[in-house]
Amino acid sequence: MPNRIRNLKLEIRRKLTQFFFGICFLFFGISSNAQCAMCRAALESEADTARGEAVNDGIVYLMAIPYILVAVIGFVVYRMFAKKKTNNI
Repeated sequence: MPNRIRNLKLEIRRKLTQFFFGICFLFFGISSNAQCAMCRAALESEADTARGEAVNDGIVYLMAIPYILVAVIGFVVYRMFAKKKTNNI
């Protein structure tokens, strides 16, 4: 009986992982053009569109880094608690 429960938990975990990866890849290809008002005003006055696109990309990268760090830290904490919980059982 315990093996059956463990296998069921592993199957659920695998399905959830696949679901979250699917959601991440669904939104991966969405292009976003983000600029603050001051950056937009400074770049609209210039005729160089490549610089504007570079600033947009930089803003998106700067926005994504904190989310990635929080996700990694959350995953590490989750793994620590899961390992501690399995050791107590």
